[in-house]
Amino acid sequence: MDTLEKPNMSLVILLTVLGVVFATDNININNRGNDGGNVHQTVNIDNHDQVANINQYNGWRSWHSIWDYGNGFFAARLMSTRACVVSRMNRNAVPSLEELRKSTQEAPKANAPPPRTLTYTVTQTRVKNVKQFGSHIESLCKGVPTFYAQETQGAGLFVNMEGCTDLGILRFLGISLCGKIGC
Repeated sequence: MDTLEKPNMSLVILLTVLGVVFATDNININNRGNDGGNVHQTVNIDNHDQVANINQYNGWRSWHSIWDYGNGFFAARLMSTRACVVSRMNRNAVPSLEELRKSTQEAPKANAPPPRTLTYTVTQTRVKNVKQFGSHIESLCKGVPTFYAQETQGAGLFVNMEGCTDLGILRFLGISLCGKIGC
């Protein structure tokens, strides 16, 4: 009669820890837009590469974004303009991967304050070498014109808000990309 060996507990613990460290979180969220329409967003978090993919599916106003925490950049590919916008992450304003994961699992609070909004001015200069932003952003922006954006402080005072594209990241961060985006 065969006997079953007890698993090596050290190996079991190591594999469990690795499973947690390299875990990928996939979150699907259906939001009701301000206009009453449905907006479907997905969030995929890769803890190993320190990258979050956030996508919004909303017809012509759809967009896909990469938040590369390791390299400190984010990029958004806008379907309506057929262009990409890349900028540095404001680590003081953007939630960490852990905060992002936690906030997607919580129910919206009835009396929650409005989300923080960051405004970026998009330059008209095209990025010549998208590889400099890392392989994840390169993959997102490959084949489309890519522009750099700079965060604008005091946006309400200095930026004409016409021509802005709004990216609402779930219920905790609003991003406005202002300026002529695309060719």
